[in-house]
Amino acid sequence: MPKPISVALVGATGLVGRAVLDALGESSLPLSRLALLASARSAGTRLEHAGAELPVSAPAEGTFRGVDAAVFCVPPEVAREWAPRAWAEGCAVVDASPAFRLEADVPLVVPEVNGAAVEGFRARGVVASPAGAAAALSVALAPLHAAAGLERVVATTLEPAASAGHRAVQQLEREAMDLMNGREPEPGGAVPHRLAFNLVPQVGAFLEDGRTDAEEGLGAELRKVLGAPGLRVAATAVRVPVFYGQAAVVNAATARALPAEAARDLLRRSPGVKVLDATAEGVYPMPMLAVNDDAVLVGRLRDDRSQAHGLELVVVSDELRKGAATNLVQILERLAALL
Repeated sequence: MPKPISVALVGATGLVGRAVLDALGESSLPLSRLALLASARSAGTRLEHAGAELPVSAPAEGTFRGVDAAVFCVPPEVAREWAPRAWAEGCAVVDASPAFRLEADVPLVVPEVNGAAVEGFRARGVVASPAGAAAALSVALAPLHAAAGLERVVATTLEPAASAGHRAVQQLEREAMDLMNGREPEPGGAVPHRLAFNLVPQVGAFLEDGRTDAEEGLGAELRKVLGAPGLRVAATAVRVPVFYGQAAVVNAATARALPAEAARDLLRRSPGVKVLDATAEGVYPMPMLAVNDDAVLVGRLRDDRSQAHGLELVVVSDELRKGAATNLVQILERLAALL
């Protein structure tokens, strides 16, 4: 058994923070101490963990002294402020935000794919976790890349309300209730347009070339996690009226032939993947099947006959589990062995 470590959870009261708390309770990682941290307005809240109620406090100078590792589930500006301070106080950081993901000296890790990269944490004291879509897609695509060499990936990601935070979940719930009761919903602030019974083709902020930062980030993060700097990625991210569970419709081109049946067999043997692909029986990945599941669900595998070496597939996962909390705790487990 690894030695017990002391851990701080920063952003403990948010959706991802609470999911991390659940994942820590399910992990075999022994904790000598768990400190819960959040913004000043959440200080004084108490959250349950392992049968006890733990108080939430705000981070301050000296908070991270004597703490082995901290999991950050906070906006990027908060991570940029507090992660260097934590490392200066001797505490390694596992960060869920985009603040450090593409920094050359910060490992970006999905343990099933590139877990050994955690060892590079000492350069900055930080290990970054990808965005939910990149984490799920890397788990599904890494075995295909190893077998046949990915050359191009075209992905349409279908992002649920939860990936935009608790306010977006509340917005979808309120809008659905209003519409079902014959009322026009008031404009919501978390998603820029009505989400209920609608699709919003914007996730993130628009860049000058018409892409969003989430779409650009997906390609960059996939290249870094897969160790495939030449991989061409085209992405479109759409916010969908689903509370939890994200999906991606993927078209992949490989350098060498990999028929759909061979890819299906390969994925069945791959860590972190659950193949649901019996279309005759109506079995395929759906968001409702992924909720509270740590696996990445893959199905609708078929050959793309429009190109020489093409595959089409659907990838589904729980954005709060493998897309965030589970990946963070898996990184923490690997990091613990190095502290």
